[in-house]
Amino acid sequence: MEQVFAAINTFTKPIHAVYVKAFNANRYAAGIGFSSLITLALFFIMVILISLGDSGLKEDTSVKLADVVMPEREIDTFMTEIDKPDKPDEQPEDIAQPELDLAPLTGLDVSIAKPKANFNAGGSFFRDGEYIPLFKVVPIYPRRAQERGTMGYALVEFTITDTGSVENAVALEGYCANSDPNDPATEFRPCTMFNSASARAALKLKYKPKIVDGKAVPVDGVLHRFTYVLDDG
Repeated sequence: MEQVFAAINTFTKPIHAVYVKAFNANRYAAGIGFSSLITLALFFIMVILISLGDSGLKEDTSVKLADVVMPEREIDTFMTEIDKPDKPDEQPEDIAQPELDLAPLTGLDVSIAKPKANFNAGGSFFRDGEYIPLFKVVPIYPRRAQERGTMGYALVEFTITDTGSVENAVALEGYCANSDPNDPATEFRPCTMFNSASARAALKLKYKPKIVDGKAVPVDGVLHRFTYVLDDG
């Protein structure tokens, strides 16, 4: 840094001596003269800088695209009027859904009239009276048995859950007869014609669950007999 100041001082010292002599001779002339010299020096410096700047610019070789103007066109319309769609047909009334026959049991044997058939269900085997049947469900009388005039019964085993519903229903045995199954003189023969309908109906039964220490518990191995009787009329 000292060398730079020394070089500047060496360059400016003669100029400063000339300025002092001129100022002592005539201060106004010295001021005007030095101002003119400084202005002229700055002008030449600006010209040099501009020349150097122009020479450093690269030539613009890009191609300018012409402006694209789309001509105006008339758009032909093929459809001037649109036909409104016809009003939709009125929706049919909701079809009433079939309701399950879930009436409270009033006894162990229940008889319900069916078209050309009568169904008797009952005979639950209670254990200490700890669970109680609440609702019955009428099973579908098998069409094949109805057409042949076959009557009979099926014994179903299932589990009563802690909520009172039925699960794991299995038909253990079934018997068919040509006369009323409730008649002691009726002769039975083993068959499976009523097993499926009885197992499906058992799953829809509803019980009051067994209570142990104030808590509902499931009960396994519950037996229920479904008896199928045709109406004579």
